[in-house]
Amino acid sequence: SGFHEGALAARACFKLARPNEKYRFEFTTSSKTIKERLGVKSDWIICVWYTKRKKISIMLEEIEFPYKVTAVDLGKGDQFDPKFTEISPFSKIPVIKDDKESVFGSGAILIYLAEKSKKFYDLDNKVNINQWLMAQMGLVGPMIGQYHSFYKFNKGKSKYGEDRYHKITKDIYERLNIRLSKSKYLAGDKYTIADIATWPWIARHEWHDIGLANYKNLSRWYIEISKRPAVDKGYKIMDKSLEIPLL
Repeated sequence: SGFHEGALAARACFKLARPNEKYRFEFTTSSKTIKERLGVKSDWIICVWYTKRKKISIMLEEIEFPYKVTAVDLGKGDQFDPKFTEISPFSKIPVIKDDKESVFGSGAILIYLAEKSKKFYDLDNKVNINQWLMAQMGLVGPMIGQYHSFYKFNKGKSKYGEDRYHKITKDIYERLNIRLSKSKYLAGDKYTIADIATWPWIARHEWHDIGLANYKNLSRWYIEISKRPAVDKGYKIMDKSLEIPLL
């Protein structure tokens, strides 16, 4: 499959990734200049990685599918290239391509990879997994992402925005903590794509000034997942020097 064809090229691209550049793991067609810079000659897709969204690289490491990573220059507008919008209609990432099939949207990608690998998506627990996955897609990610925008990257520009999204993010911590007081993982007793989707957002807890250590059950879940070798490897996909922030 396309995954296997791209295995070796991925390593070369990892080495070329610069720590100060913004990369988000996704697959998309890149411009000729980016391909030349990275030495990519195939028609395989290109990817960009923002460190706050490592869910796809973690999933690929968990299921042990070889994959290829290249780069897209968002600053130059490569995401609006017609070849890219063919596989991502809203010019958003992540997107993956497996042979001739492409999938956009991180939630859809996780489901696709889970079904393809038959891992982390038990059919007898599909309803619960889907609920917690969609909670991440529709609430956890968007709301914490807004908090990052106001509090981390634009601090002092909008007290209303900072206060609003701090309150919402704290509420998310509290609700996840309650859930995890009743269940080992978000969707039950087994680690699933719902956990893979949610964990990277909590991995930014140092930005939140909420105090992850104050949430016993959420902390237990976070630390336990942090110790998984595939999570560590997926977290460091574009910068091997990164360390997962602990409590």
